[in-house]
Amino acid sequence: MELTAVILTLNESQHIQACIESLRWADRVLVYDSFSQDETASLAEMAGADVLQNRFENYAQQRNAALNSLQTDWVFFVDADERGTPELAEEIRSVIASRPERGWYVPRHNYIFGKLTRATGWYPDYQLRLFKHGCVHYERPVHEVAVVDGEMGHLQQPLIHYNYRDTAQFHAKQRAYSTYEATILHEEGARPRLHNFILQPLRQFWWRFVTLRGYVDGAHGLRLSLYMAYYEWVKYRKLAWFWRKR
Repeated sequence: MELTAVILTLNESQHIQACIESLRWADRVLVYDSFSQDETASLAEMAGADVLQNRFENYAQQRNAALNSLQTDWVFFVDADERGTPELAEEIRSVIASRPERGWYVPRHNYIFGKLTRATGWYPDYQLRLFKHGCVHYERPVHEVAVVDGEMGHLQQPLIHYNYRDTAQFHAKQRAYSTYEATILHEEGARPRLHNFILQPLRQFWWRFVTLRGYVDGAHGLRLSLYMAYYEWVKYRKLAWFWRKR
């Protein structure tokens, strides 16, 4: 069973070599690059990975293009800020050799602001990343969805994810996500109501801190829960702006 690890990149010179090093156990590592302006491509080649470049249109298109470029038995998608482990490698080799499932969810250990986040919605944080080639395609341009032809399973060993190195990066990404989510709501015809600006942030906080046990992460979990509650408010503020503009 040939396994190819695929890393989608755009200006990932900070992470790419360490990511490739953590995937040495794969039969092939392919860096599928969106014409990075930094040294991502050259560093990847120096680290022993194959490099292909393709113009980025959206995430689903990029993943589908990467899949179409491959001839392999199994595909394992990894982001540049993620790291494989020997334990995960052993489990993946075991399931692709002996199990009938065609897609596998992989849990992640998320390090946010340098801290392992054990709850608050960031664990187990299952991501559908391991596929039998030819049995998957992606839909939806942002927060892309993998559609698998066949049964799926859940791995036990986690990917390591160095997520959100600082608060500036966190807020920049959450602002982008809130805009996207408000756009989707607007396209679906949803209108903001006064209670949305109060109840939705409260529900988000309760879900993160209580239901998803954010309290396990202490002050770190409290801060993240408050941040995510705030961006629920931001989402509805942007939705209201879309309707006023219209």
